[in-house]
Amino acid sequence: MYNFYSILPETYILCNICILLMYGVFFSTFSLLGYPLLSKNFNLLVLQILIFSFLLAFSQTPLNLLSCNDLLINDLFTYYAKLIIHLATIGWLLLSFEYLIKEKLNYFEFWILILLAVMAMLFIIQAYDLLAIYLTIEFQSLIFYILASVKRTSEFSTEAGLKYFILGAFSSAFLLFGSSIIYGLTGLTNLSDLSKLFSGLVGNEISFNLIIGFIFILVAFLFKLSAAPFHVWSPDVYEGAPLSVTAFFSILPKLAIFGLLFRFLLFTFYDFISYWQSIILIVTFLSILIGTFGAFAQTKWKRFLAYSSINHIGFFLLALLSGDLNSISSVIFYGIVYIITMLGIFAFAVNVKFYVYPKSYQLRYLYSINGLAKTNPFLAFALTVILFSMAGIPPMAGFFAKLFVLLAAVQVEAFGITIFAVVMSCIACFLLYSINQKYLFLILLWIGKLLNPINKTSSLILGVSLISILFLFIDIEMISIITLLMSIPFLH
Repeated sequence: MYNFYSILPETYILCNICILLMYGVFFSTFSLLGYPLLSKNFNLLVLQILIFSFLLAFSQTPLNLLSCNDLLINDLFTYYAKLIIHLATIGWLLLSFEYLIKEKLNYFEFWILILLAVMAMLFIIQAYDLLAIYLTIEFQSLIFYILASVKRTSEFSTEAGLKYFILGAFSSAFLLFGSSIIYGLTGLTNLSDLSKLFSGLVGNEISFNLIIGFIFILVAFLFKLSAAPFHVWSPDVYEGAPLSVTAFFSILPKLAIFGLLFRFLLFTFYDFISYWQSIILIVTFLSILIGTFGAFAQTKWKRFLAYSSINHIGFFLLALLSGDLNSISSVIFYGIVYIITMLGIFAFAVNVKFYVYPKSYQLRYLYSINGLAKTNPFLAFALTVILFSMAGIPPMAGFFAKLFVLLAAVQVEAFGITIFAVVMSCIACFLLYSINQKYLFLILLWIGKLLNPINKTSSLILGVSLISILFLFIDIEMISIITLLMSIPFLH
């Protein structure tokens, strides 16, 4: 009974996937109806499924229990993480529907894959065994390979899917190899059993082979997060995939993998802290450095956002260095702000189109927004606020998110990397300011362009994101309580 209760939202989504699949197969090939396109129907049905699934997850009583033969865990963290993933997916769905119609991505299979990906992320959050971790991550990865190449008429999309598949296979091999090493040396796969086995071990008591297996698994997680230097796939895949799929990749999977990384580092392998702190420190340094300078060497929006997300991953990892309760709450708060910011930036990027007679063009290059402040001052103001929040300029929400992360790093006396992160943030502020001056308010090159209006749902997402970024500091106390509740299960 408890096994079923703990995965009730996932079961509901899976049952609806089966129903939608039969509905799509029967009706899309029905000749009497003229082989109808089912995009609008599927969009509304998927939105309904996600809302009902969110209500199911919200109405559940948070239980601290292991289910499915100890493969899955349920606690306060998984409870709130499921709600955040549901809300982020609903926000993404609202801003991407119009784009999919305009780009003629009329495949009902696309929505089936989205629901499968959401279900995979919900299982990743709950994974509590090396076998469950591998199966759920591989399940998610197989879906993402298809989503990256879903635009069949674009060779760039096919290239993105192929690159993602080849490089993703390497990371999956690392994960499987590391798990097999740990199982071969310990005979255990459950994270709780491994934590008890490693409890109290000091550096010279830890087997070298065990450290190698741990590093293999950690590298696989860092690859999935696109943290430097394991980021090489990210800009190319983001560039080739359809823009709505790029938005999906940059917002949702990172939340699930980070939730798993919390449990892996701060619970199971906490006694390896002297080893993984050094690795995380190097990866943090490279992610912030490459993410900051790589973003401003780009001329295309997708690659710019890809490198910006790498920079954000660096700040996520910076908070993990301390390995205590404050670091977890800082990461959760940063994650909430990150979701809000990315939904806002993609609400702009996905739906802004320019009309130059006789065609309309999707926003692709940074210089495409030349003179936007003249044509649409509010949209230019919204984009400026979101970019400044990404850079960490007060009083935007991004400033408080980075401040809490830096304070958590200072508490463990990581002064060097903290000063470096502050310097990189200052450089990012200066470069973003120059971008605003160069593009948004440059009206000399605005010749013959008209801006297509943004649809209502995307305007709603952009407005909510803008208000949250500007006034989130008012609700910091409430959000801090939520992040504290989510971090309680990780007390070691």
